[in-house]
Amino acid sequence: MVLEKVKAILSEQFDVEEDTITPETNIADDLGADSLDVVDLLMSIEDEFEIEVPDEEVENLKTVGELVKYIEDHV
Repeated sequence: MVLEKVKAILSEQFDVEEDTITPETNIADDLGADSLDVVDLLMSIEDEFEIEVPDEEVENLKTVGELVKYIEDHV
C-alpha cells in the first residue's frame, strides 16, 4: 500500500506512468529529480504519511524502494 501511494505521488509530480516506477527506480537518475524536486517530493510524502524526514536522511533515500522502506519503518 505504501508503494502504491508513493508511486502515485511520483507519477503526478514527475509526469510519468505509475507502471514505469519500481522499487529499483532511482529518484534522481531515472526520474530526473533535482534538489528542489526532492524537497517537493518529501513535503508530499510527509503530508501523505504524516511523518517527518530529517534532512540528513534525505541523502540515503536514492531509490523508490529505500523511500518506501523508510516510510514503513517510521509510520
